[in-house]
Amino acid sequence: DIKDEITDKYHNDDSVHVILEIPKTEVGYTESTEAILFVAPNCFNNVFKTSIKDTLKFKVKLSSVSGESSNNVYLKIKNDSPSILKEMAEVHDEKDDLNATIVNLRFVGNDFASAELVFEKIGFVKLSSVTNAALDYAGIAVEIVLGLIGIMALWLGIMKIAEEAGIIRYIAIAARPLTKFLFPDVPPDHPAMGSIIMNISATFLGLGNAATPFGIKAMEDLNTLNPNKDTATNAMCTFLVINTASFALMPTTAIALRAAAGSSQPAIIIGTTMFGSLCATIVGIAVTKIFEKFPFSFTDIRNGIKRHYLFLVISFAVVILLSALSFTGIYNYLGSALSFLNPELLKNIIEIISTLAIPLIIFFFVLLGIIKKVKIYETFVEGAKEGFSIAVTIIPYLVAILVAIGIFRAGGGMDYLIYLLDPITQFIGMPSEAIPMALMRPLSGSGSLGIMAEIISVHGPDSFIGILVSTMFGSTETTFYVLAVYFGAVNIKNTRHALPAGLISDVAGILAALFIVNLLFI
Repeated sequence: DIKDEITDKYHNDDSVHVILEIPKTEVGYTESTEAILFVAPNCFNNVFKTSIKDTLKFKVKLSSVSGESSNNVYLKIKNDSPSILKEMAEVHDEKDDLNATIVNLRFVGNDFASAELVFEKIGFVKLSSVTNAALDYAGIAVEIVLGLIGIMALWLGIMKIAEEAGIIRYIAIAARPLTKFLFPDVPPDHPAMGSIIMNISATFLGLGNAATPFGIKAMEDLNTLNPNKDTATNAMCTFLVINTASFALMPTTAIALRAAAGSSQPAIIIGTTMFGSLCATIVGIAVTKIFEKFPFSFTDIRNGIKRHYLFLVISFAVVILLSALSFTGIYNYLGSALSFLNPELLKNIIEIISTLAIPLIIFFFVLLGIIKKVKIYETFVEGAKEGFSIAVTIIPYLVAILVAIGIFRAGGGMDYLIYLLDPITQFIGMPSEAIPMALMRPLSGSGSLGIMAEIISVHGPDSFIGILVSTMFGSTETTFYVLAVYFGAVNIKNTRHALPAGLISDVAGILAALFIVNLLFI
């Protein structure tokens, strides 16, 4: 901000020559006369040292048409307006409003006038943006939680019925081989196992509304085994990283946005997204298992390799296979052999499964509850009350993390990170246009969605960059949001290695997305 003040970036008190079209009514010019304001590219560029090519056009209202009187007007800043005007509008709560004054208005024809436009004095834009962001994100956090209350009440009520009917225990027994490896510290018959499986299943099917309540319930159940209630256990960290990796059958949001943008194959990212999120999951689990052993000795390393040798062998084999596909050209033959697979058909099958999943889960759980003679209504209400209280508990944690993210973005932290990482991303072949998506995705779901929409609108949904950012969106998750919601629900303050492991998982998902999209679409 100080630099902008010294260099007079916003050219306070400088005037821009404009032309106004002022239609004359039968009674002449009156107060609040509507006019159209035109700014020629050369006039704007001479003042602000920009290089716009199109004439700017704004609708304004004039309080006076006298050459001796000034007119205070509001300019509505649009998405295609020059970036300097967008920055100037950031000082207002309404980001599309910009005040200006029209002076020296002189008619040069029946319906046209010449004038000078002086923008309002602009200063300390970044500080104003930080203030607005802090207030906006605090409100957004509460809105998110209010939206969660109904969903939490519904699913925790259904989960309570399933628990009383013994369904959760059966689910835990069925998934014991997987959960024993991932969560060795949790007893196989513990209720947490059923909640964990329900969460992972909902995430896999893309049922975000159901996955979050199941995940919070799983955290609550895991916390019953926690000897230190304000510190995350190994099982909690592993569970959180699995959620941030977000391995799913279909990236519904990304596909919907691509379809809305006119993509000829919106579902083409299903395979690339599954690959990216699978890599993120594998790396996240591996890193979590390593971090939870710190500090360790050579003996611990040797014993760890012995215990997890099968996992290590499979991971190494996958890396070798992918390298072979990349460097030997084998993929070209595989692509021809698998050409019969129709992404749209796969998308339709997954959509049917996802659509039927929620009604079938509710019907099945309630039916078994009736068979087991569970008091359905009373049990549901008991679980729903628990969901309401948990949702309210999350508010302070979510406000804290979202306000911090908002200040980081508004204060220019994202711009500095992009500048610092540009040499690295250029080295690995990531287009500079995709860097904001890679950095924003762990921080904000809505922010990364906006970035993806903007990139797709500029480059096209079926371009290399359009497919890349769509795959990145589906291959990772909003790590900071998940951490705030899940740990906030059980008042965990010391998250241990959950955050670094989650961020490493995000990096793996982004790099895997870059690898597979480069492999398939260049």
